[in-house]
Amino acid sequence: MADFPTRIDYARALEIVQRVAGARRPGSERVAIQRVDGRVLAQAVTAQFPLPRFDNSRMDGFAVRSADLAADAPTTLTLAGEQFAGPDAGLVLQAGQCARITTGAPLPGGADAVVMKELVQLQGDQVTVPPGILAGNDIRRAGEDVQAGQQVLHAGQVLTPARVSLAAALGHAELAIQPCPTVAVFSTGDELAEPGTALKPGQIYDSNRALLMGLLRQLGLEPVAWPRLPDDPQRVEMALRDAAGAFDVVITAGGVSAGEKDLLPGLLQAHGQVHFWKVKIKPGMPVLFGTLEQALLLGLPGNPVSVLATFLVLGRPLLDALQGRAEPRPRLTARLACAWNKSHERLEFLRGRLRCSEDGVLLVEPNPAQASHQLRGAADSDALIVLEAGARAYPAGAPVPVLPY
Repeated sequence: MADFPTRIDYARALEIVQRVAGARRPGSERVAIQRVDGRVLAQAVTAQFPLPRFDNSRMDGFAVRSADLAADAPTTLTLAGEQFAGPDAGLVLQAGQCARITTGAPLPGGADAVVMKELVQLQGDQVTVPPGILAGNDIRRAGEDVQAGQQVLHAGQVLTPARVSLAAALGHAELAIQPCPTVAVFSTGDELAEPGTALKPGQIYDSNRALLMGLLRQLGLEPVAWPRLPDDPQRVEMALRDAAGAFDVVITAGGVSAGEKDLLPGLLQAHGQVHFWKVKIKPGMPVLFGTLEQALLLGLPGNPVSVLATFLVLGRPLLDALQGRAEPRPRLTARLACAWNKSHERLEFLRGRLRCSEDGVLLVEPNPAQASHQLRGAADSDALIVLEAGARAYPAGAPVPVLPY
């Protein structure tokens, strides 16, 4: 009897991954704002001052006093000066005066409205303003975007360009960021050869390493590809323990099933800790998760489609939890573009392509090539279709959860 969970439901496997990874999350680091794009915020950002910081003009035009303006006829004012965006010139408007102003410039004292440049008539220092201009016209009020003391960004949020821009507008030169985990990548098996080299009988090119490296780079990480592991117990142990002593995460492809050359489950039981082995999903049931030395080890099956699916549904949540990401990845609901018959009991992740119908309905088309070795079908798809546990027939138009790649 195994002393670790095995053949467990996906929901339980996901909970274990997120709990174990969350408990190992390191402390934050301060990073210059120019280098935080795509990172996870570790500490909330609170506005120390309002945005805008001062009342300012929304248009290029003329700042006026609304009390001077007639409601039903044009009003002619005297130009008293100008205020451009930049340092406050200290202008104060008196009765019957106006000032030239540009977008973003602070309002002169006494002004409470701005008239767009194209609406006035200018002759020398005389400015004629049309009727109907009210107090507050074309003015941005201090604090109408952000109030002082307001929390504008939260720990666990991913720093998009717009969020980085907001932090910069509030004067932050650095932000507290969750460190990116270091990741070592291994592919395993004597059958693998480097793309571009001559194949011997029985060999195949290693596609899993390229797949994993690309998936990790898409997450903003900088993975390190280690040499492929042969089917040799001593060499596998030495390489994995070496990497596990230096990296936060070790991800492998292959060697996790129950065959004579599937060495990783035994290695992890002997030298580390197994958190679970085998999850009731398709593809990817033999997936292995544990701890070796200082690293978390995620052992993915060897078929490339299984690598893709298990990385997206377990590897990506593992790395998100290590970084304290609080925002869930996109999970959509789409309607099946065709009927699909599910004949087995496991939770299944089909490969499919999303599209939108002419009447605005999100559809997903399962790829007909769904075997775990059929990489072409995965390459022609852009999402995983989630089919719940249990055998059932899905009619065309049935709503299903969808996980974009």
